[in-house]
Amino acid sequence: MTLMILHTRNASRRKHLAKAAETAHALGHRAIVVVEEPSWEREYVDAVYTAPTGDLQATVARCVEIAKEESEPIAGVIAFVEHSVPAAAAVAAELGLPFISPDTAEKSRDKLSMRTAFEKVGISQPRFALASSVEEAQEAAKSISYPLVMKPIIGGGSMFVRRVDSPEELAEHFEEIRAGAWAGFDYDPLFFLKSRYSEGILLEEFLQGNEISVESYVQNGETTVVAVHDKPMPMDGPFFEETFYATPTVLTGETLEKVKKFTRLAHEGLGITQGATHTEFRISPSGEPCILETGARLGGGPVYQSVLLSTGIDMVEVLTKVSLGETVDVVVDSENVQHVGFSLHFGEQAGELVAVEGIDALEASESVSEVMIYSQIGALIDVPPRVWQAHGHVIFTGSSREDIVEKQRQVNETLRFQVR
Repeated sequence: MTLMILHTRNASRRKHLAKAAETAHALGHRAIVVVEEPSWEREYVDAVYTAPTGDLQATVARCVEIAKEESEPIAGVIAFVEHSVPAAAAVAAELGLPFISPDTAEKSRDKLSMRTAFEKVGISQPRFALASSVEEAQEAAKSISYPLVMKPIIGGGSMFVRRVDSPEELAEHFEEIRAGAWAGFDYDPLFFLKSRYSEGILLEEFLQGNEISVESYVQNGETTVVAVHDKPMPMDGPFFEETFYATPTVLTGETLEKVKKFTRLAHEGLGITQGATHTEFRISPSGEPCILETGARLGGGPVYQSVLLSTGIDMVEVLTKVSLGETVDVVVDSENVQHVGFSLHFGEQAGELVAVEGIDALEASESVSEVMIYSQIGALIDVPPRVWQAHGHVIFTGSSREDIVEKQRQVNETLRFQVR
């Protein structure tokens, strides 16, 4: 039997693919990857196939061909990058394999449909509107109020997300964000939504407070919250690049219970009955959680390793086993977790990456679990809001939240991207 991994090129998912293949092999299965432009993936799996993953119908047709070519039947489908979730759902539906439905997969990526779904189940969320022109945006802003956030319908990684504080700023930046919100994701299998939404973008109320992310596992419609990461660095804009996560959360009591309740309701609203999810909230100064979005997938890049280090739960192993028909119970021992943090790093400016300083010093530290640089020397790199992925990450452990914050400061002082 064979595990099929639908993938969009993403260097931060190396350990995901390695663990998925290891788990599949332990169960006696092959592991293959389907991706548009293969590169490093061949190092980790038994075979790599190409497919036009930006086209849902073409991807399904190609995967049906691959299923016929493979020496063993396809036993499961899985995806670790959000852009691949709709394709994985469509392929699983065509091959009769377990996954979330194609409709749920689309709603978990279409941020306007997601907002509507959250509204129906009564989750606290920001006021929102769709706008295809400056004039529509200015009109919508009257009911949303300033400051507000402009964001893509199908975006990820905070790419082309911007806060504006006045009608003048909205007029100045709207067209740049609107254009980038579609042109920047032309490879996405949901790019067809461009015409459905008249090339519009989402406008949302800007919420005061700190952000958190919730990593959950859903089985037979039942939600288990596995870990909650705080984002200790203020994210007030104008851009919203994520640079620092820390777990376990400092949230307690009623606020944490509401976070868990709203996470379950988000799954209900989107129709997520199985698999991993990554849900983001803003927590108001008074402790009220307000949902930002839910992805029907594991959290990006270092989240996987951070959850594993903190809780001992290997979510890639869990998801791989479930996709191959195994039953897995996820049990979280909240009294026995380790303090973990990770930092995401960008170049200080756009240009050619000529060197990355500090790697050896960080790798020599006992508290540093992993240093991963995604970009190659000589590559052209860009900066937020025009990129959806950082250029590298560092994962580290500590004895307390205060220790994690201090280690993050040290990491930031040590790791340097030299760009010209």
